[in-house]
Amino acid sequence: MNQRKLPIGIQGFEKIRDDHFLYVDKTEYVYQLAHNNIPYFLSRPRRFGKSLLLSTLKAYWEGKRKLFQGLAIETLEDGQPDAWQPHPVFYFDFNGNNYLETPIETVLEEMLEDWEALYGNEYHTRTLGDRFQKVLELAASQTDRRCVVLIDEYDKPLLDTIDQPARQTHIKDVFKGFFSRLKNADESIQFLFITGVSKFHKVSIFSDLNQLKDISLSKQYAALCGITDSELTDYFDQELMDLAWELDLTQDACISALKRRYDGYRFHPDACSVYNPYSLLNALSDREFASYWFETGTPTFLVKKLAHTGFDVRKLTDHTLYASDGMLKDYTGEGTDPIPLLYQTGYLTITDFDKIGREYTLSFPNEEVKYGFLENLMPEYVSNCGAGSGNDIFTLRRYVEQGNLDAIRDDLSSLFANITYTLQADPFEHYFQAVIYLVFTLLGQFASCEVHTYSGRIDCKVETRNYIYLFEFKRDDTARAALEQINSKDYTLPFAADQRTLYKIGVAFDSKSRKLVGWEAEERTR
Repeated sequence: MNQRKLPIGIQGFEKIRDDHFLYVDKTEYVYQLAHNNIPYFLSRPRRFGKSLLLSTLKAYWEGKRKLFQGLAIETLEDGQPDAWQPHPVFYFDFNGNNYLETPIETVLEEMLEDWEALYGNEYHTRTLGDRFQKVLELAASQTDRRCVVLIDEYDKPLLDTIDQPARQTHIKDVFKGFFSRLKNADESIQFLFITGVSKFHKVSIFSDLNQLKDISLSKQYAALCGITDSELTDYFDQELMDLAWELDLTQDACISALKRRYDGYRFHPDACSVYNPYSLLNALSDREFASYWFETGTPTFLVKKLAHTGFDVRKLTDHTLYASDGMLKDYTGEGTDPIPLLYQTGYLTITDFDKIGREYTLSFPNEEVKYGFLENLMPEYVSNCGAGSGNDIFTLRRYVEQGNLDAIRDDLSSLFANITYTLQADPFEHYFQAVIYLVFTLLGQFASCEVHTYSGRIDCKVETRNYIYLFEFKRDDTARAALEQINSKDYTLPFAADQRTLYKIGVAFDSKSRKLVGWEAEERTR
């Protein structure tokens, strides 16, 4: 098998084309964007191809026609007046700096000095904003072409300082003085495109540039970043065959597994879903399914916010998480609602839409995000639950597969004894429900929480090759009462024809002692 070059982690369009990496052709979108001639903003999660998109736009506006040979835009540009004419490009790349250590003024100063070296530094003693406006005007005058401004990851400085409000406010103030000059220099600008993970409300880029078109939820550009089903099969047929062969799967089964793990991002309710390109390319390259995107950055701030604001984590998977257009587009950075940032950073996606009420339903996009996020959330609720602690999900999963009831009881007892202390009102109720949900969801395909039957709702159902477990949990009640509910509600009836060993398990917790205090189990008799 001769493996082709996949552009994993490569964000430069010129390098991809010159070094013959496989490129998924998105240049039809580049053509549409460039010829509409309006300023744009696009929000997408990290590692989703935003930097590659801006690098492609940069090459296009610099007139590097050779790089686009054989791509869709080459044909589209045929006969267009001024096709491939170079423009002065001002590319802001806010990646690569730690803004807890590097002042934002230093970063902007260094960029300005490079441009002033090209177009003149006679205004170098003025404010950063004045210098920016003047260098745009000088470039347009000297080249007789209006400027192109590309701003990549504008919000990186704001996200870096999200836990330091004073420093974040300072960055916003600097941005206001600097980027407000884009409006003053409008006559010198041909094209403006801004990307970020989040659209921070009350940031001057958006308030001062009121003509900025936000295409983050646009159906037309929903597949601008990411990889669609058709792109997967059209561009990666060889890699799909290699992956299927390596894992001893049919090609259809291989695509289904990739889809469950890495697909599911939807940026418009009526648009197709897309794969996370970083995870997909890594999986095709390594020829295995692993967690790639999630491991590139743990959402520490988000998991802490979720755990310590009383958020009902069960909503993450039960399709009862709702949001409006405004919530998905803007992140205020104020209040306690984590939903906008969870969506914008890629941990939630659109799964349904109520057109009348203009209400979106959100959930995890795929298994990689779901299990990765919940694994990171678990330690916020239960201390000492890492791998090797004896209180971890891996250990519990083995006991479940073995049918070891005593070990399952002891493991659950230990997990609940380690529930994190908090000063919240009625903390045990919130944490008790959350830990049950997290534990049984993290068991993966084995488990389902709050399963509906004709006669009621089972708290948790766990199925393995040889065993079925039906759990009923009671707080400040008895295990006997929990077990009797399983029997009285006929929760076992859907499994009447199933030949596996079935256990009915009643579990009782005491909120004062914060412990599992009762456990009664019965094996189904036939």
